[in-house]
Amino acid sequence: MNFDVIKGNWEQMRGEVQSEWGKLTDDEVTETEGDARQLRGLIQERYGLAKDEAERQINDFIARQKAS
Repeated sequence: MNFDVIKGNWEQMRGEVQSEWGKLTDDEVTETEGDARQLRGLIQERYGLAKDEAERQINDFIARQKAS
């Protein structure tokens, strides 16, 4: 997972993250400050996913962001 992509573009990506994973509160998303490990943990917790699946979703999300 490319953690730097999220951290470096956090201000632009924060709203997209909230849209992608709607079970996360705005405060939770803001508190991660672009830390992909924290984001992964929140996604795992809220959606009941394994670490690998949460990482896959984040990687897919990053790839879509890069493509747009």
